[in-house]
Amino acid sequence: MADEKNSELAQVLGRIPSGVFILTCGDDNGNTTGMLASWVQQAAFEPPTISVVVKEGRYVNDWLGQTGRAVVNVISESQKQLLGHFGRGFEPDQPAFEGLDITTGETGLPILSDSLGYLEGEVVESLAAGDHRVYLLKVIAAGSGPRLADESPMIHIRKNGFNY
Repeated sequence: MADEKNSELAQVLGRIPSGVFILTCGDDNGNTTGMLASWVQQAAFEPPTISVVVKEGRYVNDWLGQTGRAVVNVISESQKQLLGHFGRGFEPDQPAFEGLDITTGETGLPILSDSLGYLEGEVVESLAAGDHRVYLLKVIAAGSGPRLADESPMIHIRKNGFNY
């Protein structure tokens, strides 16, 4: 595997552009959290469906399995402070949204009020994909934030396809 990480495969995989998103979800006890997510993609037109990918072993997988709901917040290039906030990760009992302006939508989950926009979804399918799990979420609600008209979404291009 060490050779693969320096291979052309790693370089080409790393050049697949992805957005930068904040995934919010909760558990059956009303706890909520947020995490950085870069592997998010529209998966279908009708019904509107997105794919979200989460590394195996993260408690977020358990929570998505319990409630079957999540919110994808689209963040802009100017919101780099959110990378630091959510990039450190949170334990299940840690408050993830302290100091942030949030609201809730149809799912009851946190929505970042200052994002470009958000997609609320219900899990309709999940499958193992190696060291990650892919979730298909049917979009049940969406909204635009104050930055949508004037700013571009944050895009991430990796140098190595075997690292985030």
